[in-house]
Amino acid sequence: MQIGYIGLGKMGKNMVLRLLEKKYDVVAWNRSPEPRAEVAAAGAQTTETIKELVEKLVTPRLVWLMLPAGDVTKGTIRQLSELLSAGDTLIDGANSFYKDTQEMANILAAKNIHFIDAGVSGGPAGARNGACLMVGGDEVSFKKYESLFRDISAPNAYRFFAGSGAGHFVKMVHNGIEYGMMQALAEGFTVLHDSPFKIDLVKAAEIYNNRSVIESRLVGWLESGLQKNGVELKNISGSVAQSGEGKWTVETAQEFGVPVPIIAGSLNFRLESQKNPSFTGKILSTLRNEFGGHEVEEKKS
Repeated sequence: MQIGYIGLGKMGKNMVLRLLEKKYDVVAWNRSPEPRAEVAAAGAQTTETIKELVEKLVTPRLVWLMLPAGDVTKGTIRQLSELLSAGDTLIDGANSFYKDTQEMANILAAKNIHFIDAGVSGGPAGARNGACLMVGGDEVSFKKYESLFRDISAPNAYRFFAGSGAGHFVKMVHNGIEYGMMQALAEGFTVLHDSPFKIDLVKAAEIYNNRSVIESRLVGWLESGLQKNGVELKNISGSVAQSGEGKWTVETAQEFGVPVPIIAGSLNFRLESQKNPSFTGKILSTLRNEFGGHEVEEKKS
């Protein structure tokens, strides 16, 4: 299968490398040249422009976008709406707000361009070794490219949800839940850290992640982060960034009249941490670095 791929950041580059291993014919573009050179060395064709990428694809074309959500993705979709033809298919793998996805779907539908939204979970490691995919759009388009979703996901780790924006909606709520789970871990490990027992946090994470009720990938990532950075996390920022999906989940819940005090509290903690960094914030930053590769080093004054 031939696929055009736009966006070679941490996620996109790793996904392209996986696609190449699966024997896909990949034509890739990225704004900066270094990732283009890396995937070219692995066997991808690369182009200097998006227009050139579209011209290299055989119709009906298939293009995957892996760009930052928001204006960058929306602007690129609008650009592609002028370059693609009726019958082509565009997949947005960004963490796009589901209402933006619905807006873009309408623009593409007016030109008979098929649109699939794919929420991707698992971080850069998942993109490289098998992600978790939450796929939205129309079922006919999904079925046509189901083998693609199967090939880039971990075993049994993709599901279809009918309706444009449904995949991104499920991923948005996933990230909201993630905020709450991370917050509980960070608060609990701060209690352990501040207790008079001088608890070894690495050992605590290790035992929590060995057949306990809270055994999870998050606890495993926390154990790894504590081992790498030391239990005091001296070089890790106590101010925690937030990428938007927690906020969108809270706002959407309010729109639906659904109370989400845990998710809202975890979002507020991140916002407040910009003024009041803490050890709890260091734990959260460590987790973000472990599964997402986010920069979290303490800024030097």
